[in-house]
Amino acid sequence: MPASPSTARAINDRLALRLLQDEGPLTATQLKDLTGLSRPTVADLVERLRGSGLVRVVGESGAARRGPNAKLYGIAADRAHLAALDVRTRSVSVVVADLLGNTLGEASLPVGDGTATGPAVELAAALLERTAKEAGIEALHSVGIGAPGLIDPETGQLNDSSGLPAWHRRLVPALQERLPATVLVENETNLAAVAEQRVGAVRDRDTFVLLWLGQGVGAAVVLDGRLRRGASGGAGEIGFLPVPGTSGLPSAGDCAGGFHELACVAAVDALAVRHGLDPRTALASGDGPFLDELADRLAVGAAAVVSVLDPGCVVLGGETGHAGGTALAARVEERLARLSPLRTEVRPTALGDTAVLRGALLAARDAAQDELFGPSAHDRAAGQGRLAPRGRPEVP
Repeated sequence: MPASPSTARAINDRLALRLLQDEGPLTATQLKDLTGLSRPTVADLVERLRGSGLVRVVGESGAARRGPNAKLYGIAADRAHLAALDVRTRSVSVVVADLLGNTLGEASLPVGDGTATGPAVELAAALLERTAKEAGIEALHSVGIGAPGLIDPETGQLNDSSGLPAWHRRLVPALQERLPATVLVENETNLAAVAEQRVGAVRDRDTFVLLWLGQGVGAAVVLDGRLRRGASGGAGEIGFLPVPGTSGLPSAGDCAGGFHELACVAAVDALAVRHGLDPRTALASGDGPFLDELADRLAVGAAAVVSVLDPGCVVLGGETGHAGGTALAARVEERLARLSPLRTEVRPTALGDTAVLRGALLAARDAAQDELFGPSAHDRAAGQGRLAPRGRPEVP
């Protein structure tokens, strides 16, 4: 069935807004050429978007030429403001930005192990509010939060988890109560994968796995362009993966004995000390024997994931993946080729420690744009919506 006039307008508007976001300011003629729409249709949608406050004239093209110049149209970046939080076990980092994701302010602070739940929540919330205020932001439209732990697929809330601070779980509802904003929470590894796919190491890949190698160990699974979370939100919990070389087997409440025991930061530091290296510089030292043994460990966990999913590409993220860089990634790829018949490329993170925060900001930006730009039925039917069900961030 042909689209109704209102649906056609929504589709055209959404297409124009995406082009203005991805390509920057454009003239009406450039929009016509890129969209394939007629000149009257483009003129109509430009006026409609200007009237909504989403688009404004931001300059002129060919300003150096003599004669009349074409107007340049761009998205009104100050139409809404966003925030992202990277919530770690002992710290929280914040960035605030405009509708296009341009950073307006950022800050971070430690949260000590002995900090009680209430004061820890207040520290994080106050940091966000202060950073927004200092950036001149009166109200936030959307806030994305990246945190360790499982996200309930039904409620979208962070589940209670042993080993993680209680203030993590309390922070989300506290911000929802405190702010007139949409507040989204997602597992940190999943957000890192979103960022790597959109602006990082795997922009050319629709299928890949990101191994998060930090204080915790996990994986994010992206298949055919979509983030896969599993029935309970636990897809990628490879810290619990039983592997050879550990002290025993993991249990439902403790990943000791699983892949975590071989690949977490504490294990990598202990391995560096055993090789006579300073843990702070070991990964960047280029020490062959140390990197070889570490690659042996990582390849064991990676091979299990590859054998089940055949992702074609594995990204090494987190502190270890960032510090190990291409030297570690190349070693893991070589060992994977020996362990699995499935050809798999291994790449280091391109975003390093900023991946989670970048992913959380992308989630917030997508939520704001999804509402302000007007969700299109055509997009939803094609499975190209910027948000997964229940407001969860998704890899487009």
